[in-house]
Amino acid sequence: MRIFVTGATGYIGSEVVRELLEGGHQVIGLTRSDKGAALLEKAGAEAHRGTLEDLDCLQRGAAAADGVIHLAFNHDFSDFAGSLAADLRAVEAMGAALEGSGKPFVITAHANGIASENAVIRLAESGVRTSIVSLAPSVHGEQDKGFVPLLIHTARMKGFSAYIGDGANRWPAVHRIDAALLYRLAVEAAPAGSRLDGVGDEGIRFRDIAAVIGRHLNLPTVSIPREEAEAHFGFLGALAAMDIPRSSAQTQELLGWRPVQPGLLEDLEQGHYFTK
Repeated sequence: MRIFVTGATGYIGSEVVRELLEGGHQVIGLTRSDKGAALLEKAGAEAHRGTLEDLDCLQRGAAAADGVIHLAFNHDFSDFAGSLAADLRAVEAMGAALEGSGKPFVITAHANGIASENAVIRLAESGVRTSIVSLAPSVHGEQDKGFVPLLIHTARMKGFSAYIGDGANRWPAVHRIDAALLYRLAVEAAPAGSRLDGVGDEGIRFRDIAAVIGRHLNLPTVSIPREEAEAHFGFLGALAAMDIPRSSAQTQELLGWRPVQPGLLEDLEQGHYFTK
Protein backbone atom coordinates (compact mmCIF):
# COMPACT_ATOMS: atom_id res chain seq x y z
CA MET A 1 0.00 0.00 0.00
CA ARG A 2 0.91 3.64 -0.44
CA ILE A 3 0.60 5.20 3.03
CA PHE A 4 0.43 8.91 3.85
CA VAL A 5 2.06 9.53 7.25
CA THR A 6 1.83 12.78 9.20
CA GLY A 7 4.48 13.34 11.84
CA ALA A 8 6.71 11.20 9.64
CA THR A 9 10.02 12.62 10.88
CA GLY A 10 9.14 12.57 14.58
CA TYR A 11 10.32 10.23 17.32
CA ILE A 12 7.54 7.68 16.71
CA GLY A 13 6.77 8.63 13.11
CA SER A 14 10.29 7.98 11.82
CA GLU A 15 10.13 4.48 13.28
CA VAL A 16 6.69 3.93 11.73
CA VAL A 17 8.09 4.99 8.34
CA ARG A 18 10.92 2.48 8.71
CA GLU A 19 8.49 -0.28 9.72
CA LEU A 20 6.18 0.44 6.78
CA LEU A 21 9.01 0.48 4.26
CA GLU A 22 10.46 -2.77 5.60
CA GLY A 23 6.95 -4.23 5.41
CA GLY A 24 6.85 -3.57 1.66
CA HIS A 25 4.73 -0.41 1.66
CA GLN A 26 5.40 2.91 -0.02
CA VAL A 27 5.37 5.97 2.24
CA ILE A 28 4.45 9.60 1.62
CA GLY A 29 5.65 11.57 4.62
CA LEU A 30 4.37 15.01 5.57
CA THR A 31 7.18 17.47 6.30
CA ARG A 32 7.52 21.20 6.54
CA SER A 33 11.29 21.51 6.11
CA ASP A 34 14.11 20.76 3.70
CA LYS A 35 15.80 18.78 6.49
CA GLY A 36 12.70 16.64 6.98
CA ALA A 37 12.37 16.06 3.26
CA ALA A 38 16.00 14.95 3.06
CA LEU A 39 15.53 12.53 5.98
CA LEU A 40 12.46 11.00 4.38
CA GLU A 41 14.08 10.63 0.99
CA LYS A 42 17.18 9.08 2.56
CA ALA A 43 14.94 6.54 4.30
CA GLY A 44 13.31 5.65 1.00
CA ALA A 45 10.05 7.58 1.45
CA GLU A 46 8.48 10.36 -0.62
CA ALA A 47 8.31 13.82 0.96
CA HIS A 48 5.02 15.71 0.89
CA ARG A 49 5.70 19.33 1.75
CA GLY A 50 3.18 21.03 4.02
CA THR A 51 1.97 21.59 7.56
CA LEU A 52 -0.74 20.31 9.84
CA GLU A 53 -2.55 23.63 9.44
CA ASP A 54 -2.62 23.40 5.62
CA LEU A 55 -5.84 21.43 5.21
CA ASP A 56 -5.71 21.38 1.41
CA CYS A 57 -2.24 19.87 1.61
CA LEU A 58 -3.49 17.18 4.01
CA GLN A 59 -6.40 16.34 1.75
CA ARG A 60 -4.12 16.00 -1.26
CA GLY A 61 -1.80 13.69 0.66
CA ALA A 62 -4.67 11.53 1.89
CA ALA A 63 -6.36 11.38 -1.52
CA ALA A 64 -3.13 10.26 -3.21
CA ALA A 65 -2.66 7.36 -0.78
CA ASP A 66 -4.17 3.94 -0.09
CA GLY A 67 -4.29 4.74 3.62
CA VAL A 68 -3.33 7.31 6.24
CA ILE A 69 -1.49 7.15 9.57
CA HIS A 70 -1.89 10.39 11.51
CA LEU A 71 0.87 10.95 14.08
CA ALA A 72 1.50 14.69 13.94
CA PHE A 73 0.38 16.78 16.91
CA ASN A 74 1.40 20.20 18.19
CA HIS A 75 2.38 19.60 21.83
CA ASP A 76 1.89 23.21 22.88
CA PHE A 77 0.89 22.94 26.53
CA SER A 78 0.43 26.72 26.73
CA ASP A 79 -2.54 26.36 24.32
CA PHE A 80 -3.50 22.71 24.49
CA ALA A 81 -7.10 23.49 23.55
CA GLY A 82 -5.81 25.13 20.38
CA SER A 83 -3.69 22.05 19.62
CA LEU A 84 -6.72 19.78 20.04
CA ALA A 85 -8.81 22.04 17.77
CA ALA A 86 -6.08 21.96 15.10
CA ASP A 87 -5.92 18.19 15.36
CA LEU A 88 -9.68 17.92 14.87
CA ARG A 89 -9.52 20.09 11.74
CA ALA A 90 -6.72 17.93 10.35
CA VAL A 91 -8.61 14.70 11.08
CA GLU A 92 -11.77 16.03 9.47
CA ALA A 93 -9.89 17.23 6.38
CA MET A 94 -8.13 13.92 5.78
CA GLY A 95 -11.27 11.98 6.65
CA ALA A 96 -13.26 13.91 4.04
CA ALA A 97 -10.72 12.86 1.40
CA LEU A 98 -11.17 9.21 2.39
CA GLU A 99 -14.96 9.03 2.77
CA GLY A 100 -16.54 6.10 0.97
CA SER A 101 -13.20 4.69 -0.12
CA GLY A 102 -12.84 1.78 2.32
CA LYS A 103 -9.27 2.93 2.91
CA PRO A 104 -7.64 2.71 6.37
CA PHE A 105 -7.23 5.80 8.53
CA VAL A 106 -5.24 5.34 11.75
CA ILE A 107 -5.03 8.14 14.30
CA THR A 108 -3.34 8.54 17.67
CA ALA A 109 -5.36 9.21 20.81
CA HIS A 110 -4.38 12.29 22.83
CA ALA A 111 -5.44 13.34 26.33
CA ASN A 112 -8.80 15.12 26.09
CA GLY A 113 -8.81 14.58 22.34
CA ILE A 114 -12.27 13.05 22.37
CA ALA A 115 -13.51 15.28 19.52
CA SER A 116 -10.96 13.83 17.08
CA GLU A 117 -11.74 10.31 18.27
CA ASN A 118 -15.47 10.85 17.81
CA ALA A 119 -14.88 12.22 14.32
CA VAL A 120 -12.93 9.09 13.42
CA ILE A 121 -15.59 6.79 14.84
CA ARG A 122 -18.19 8.58 12.68
CA LEU A 123 -15.99 8.06 9.64
CA ALA A 124 -16.19 4.31 10.24
CA GLU A 125 -19.87 4.67 9.36
CA SER A 126 -18.96 6.49 6.13
CA GLY A 127 -16.86 3.89 4.41
CA VAL A 128 -13.48 4.55 6.06
CA ARG A 129 -11.63 1.75 7.89
CA THR A 130 -10.71 3.85 10.92
CA SER A 131 -8.77 2.86 14.03
CA ILE A 132 -7.48 4.71 17.08
CA VAL A 133 -4.15 3.83 18.69
CA SER A 134 -3.87 4.76 22.36
CA LEU A 135 -0.19 4.64 23.28
CA ALA A 136 1.18 4.12 26.78
CA PRO A 137 2.30 7.37 28.46
CA SER A 138 5.91 6.25 28.11
CA VAL A 139 6.97 5.33 24.59
CA HIS A 140 10.58 4.54 25.31
CA GLY A 141 13.70 3.83 23.29
CA GLU A 142 16.74 5.64 21.96
CA GLN A 143 16.15 9.35 21.19
CA ASP A 144 13.20 9.44 23.63
CA LYS A 145 12.26 13.03 24.50
CA GLY A 146 9.20 12.20 26.61
CA PHE A 147 8.43 11.53 30.24
CA VAL A 148 11.43 9.39 31.18
CA PRO A 149 14.05 11.95 30.08
CA LEU A 150 12.11 14.56 32.09
CA LEU A 151 12.26 12.33 35.18
CA ILE A 152 16.00 11.92 34.68
CA HIS A 153 16.48 15.67 34.22
CA THR A 154 14.46 16.37 37.37
CA ALA A 155 16.53 13.90 39.39
CA ARG A 156 19.75 15.56 38.21
CA MET A 157 18.43 19.03 39.04
CA LYS A 158 17.05 18.08 42.47
CA GLY A 159 19.89 15.81 43.52
CA PHE A 160 17.71 12.75 44.14
CA SER A 161 15.32 10.46 42.28
CA ALA A 162 11.82 10.71 43.70
CA TYR A 163 8.64 8.69 43.86
CA ILE A 164 5.40 9.62 45.61
CA GLY A 165 4.23 7.91 48.79
CA ASP A 166 4.99 4.20 48.66
CA GLY A 167 5.60 4.42 44.90
CA ALA A 168 3.38 1.40 44.21
CA ASN A 169 1.40 3.28 41.54
CA ARG A 170 1.94 1.79 38.10
CA TRP A 171 2.85 3.20 34.70
CA PRO A 172 2.29 1.34 31.42
CA ALA A 173 4.96 1.64 28.76
CA VAL A 174 5.77 0.49 25.24
CA HIS A 175 8.97 0.39 23.22
CA ARG A 176 9.00 2.64 20.17
CA ILE A 177 9.77 -0.26 17.81
CA ASP A 178 6.84 -2.29 19.14
CA ALA A 179 4.58 0.77 18.78
CA ALA A 180 5.65 1.19 15.15
CA LEU A 181 4.71 -2.41 14.41
CA LEU A 182 1.26 -1.81 15.91
CA TYR A 183 0.67 1.11 13.53
CA ARG A 184 1.64 -1.04 10.55
CA LEU A 185 -0.68 -3.84 11.61
CA ALA A 186 -3.46 -1.31 12.22
CA VAL A 187 -3.22 0.21 8.74
CA GLU A 188 -3.04 -3.25 7.20
CA ALA A 189 -5.78 -5.05 9.07
CA ALA A 190 -7.57 -3.24 11.93
CA PRO A 191 -11.37 -3.46 11.56
CA ALA A 192 -13.28 -0.20 11.16
CA GLY A 193 -13.91 1.54 14.47
CA SER A 194 -11.15 -0.31 16.33
CA ARG A 195 -9.61 1.05 19.52
CA LEU A 196 -6.10 -0.31 19.98
CA ASP A 197 -3.94 -0.28 23.12
CA GLY A 198 -0.27 0.36 22.45
CA VAL A 199 1.01 -1.15 25.69
CA GLY A 200 3.97 -3.46 26.31
CA ASP A 201 4.58 -3.20 30.06
CA GLU A 202 1.11 -3.22 31.61
CA GLY A 203 2.19 -1.46 34.80
CA ILE A 204 5.62 -0.76 36.26
CA ARG A 205 5.79 0.50 39.83
CA PHE A 206 6.91 4.10 39.81
CA ARG A 207 9.36 3.47 42.64
CA ASP A 208 11.11 0.86 40.47
CA ILE A 209 11.55 3.43 37.69
CA ALA A 210 12.87 5.95 40.23
CA ALA A 211 15.28 3.37 41.67
CA VAL A 212 16.88 2.60 38.30
CA ILE A 213 17.25 6.30 37.57
CA GLY A 214 18.80 6.94 40.98
CA ARG A 215 21.27 4.08 40.62
CA HIS A 216 22.44 5.14 37.16
CA LEU A 217 22.88 8.76 38.30
CA ASN A 218 24.49 7.69 41.60
CA LEU A 219 21.78 9.60 43.47
CA PRO A 220 19.56 8.54 46.39
CA THR A 221 16.01 7.39 45.69
CA VAL A 222 13.58 9.19 47.98
CA SER A 223 9.86 9.07 48.73
CA ILE A 224 8.11 12.45 48.76
CA PRO A 225 4.58 13.20 50.00
CA ARG A 226 1.81 13.69 47.44
CA GLU A 227 1.43 17.38 48.31
CA GLU A 228 5.03 17.98 47.15
CA ALA A 229 4.61 16.22 43.80
CA GLU A 230 3.81 19.27 41.69
CA ALA A 231 6.62 21.33 43.19
CA HIS A 232 9.07 18.51 42.53
CA PHE A 233 7.94 17.14 39.15
CA GLY A 234 6.21 20.22 37.69
CA PHE A 235 3.44 19.38 35.22
CA LEU A 236 4.37 15.69 35.57
CA GLY A 237 3.36 15.74 39.23
CA ALA A 238 -0.18 14.50 38.66
CA LEU A 239 0.92 11.74 36.29
CA ALA A 240 3.73 10.65 38.61
CA ALA A 241 1.12 9.93 41.29
CA MET A 242 -1.38 8.09 39.08
CA ASP A 243 -1.96 4.35 39.12
CA ILE A 244 -2.85 3.67 35.47
CA PRO A 245 -2.13 0.05 34.53
CA ARG A 246 -3.42 -0.97 31.09
CA SER A 247 -3.59 -4.19 29.13
CA SER A 248 -3.14 -4.74 25.40
CA ALA A 249 -4.46 -8.32 25.51
CA GLN A 250 -7.46 -7.55 23.29
CA THR A 251 -5.31 -5.65 20.79
CA GLN A 252 -2.81 -8.50 20.67
CA GLU A 253 -5.61 -10.99 20.05
CA LEU A 254 -7.22 -8.81 17.38
CA LEU A 255 -4.11 -8.09 15.32
CA GLY A 256 -1.59 -10.73 16.37
CA TRP A 257 0.63 -7.95 17.72
CA ARG A 258 3.29 -9.13 20.19
CA PRO A 259 5.52 -6.58 21.97
CA VAL A 260 8.98 -8.19 21.92
CA GLN A 261 11.36 -5.29 22.54
CA PRO A 262 12.94 -4.60 25.95
CA GLY A 263 10.57 -3.33 28.62
CA LEU A 264 11.09 0.10 30.16
CA LEU A 265 13.23 -1.06 33.10
CA GLU A 266 15.43 -3.19 30.84
CA ASP A 267 15.73 -0.30 28.39
CA LEU A 268 16.81 2.02 31.21
CA GLU A 269 19.43 -0.51 32.30
CA GLN A 270 21.02 -0.36 28.84
CA GLY A 271 22.33 3.08 29.74
CA HIS A 272 21.54 5.14 26.65
CA TYR A 273 19.15 7.36 28.64
CA PHE A 274 22.05 8.53 30.81
CA THR A 275 24.69 9.42 28.23
CA LYS A 276 23.59 13.04 27.77
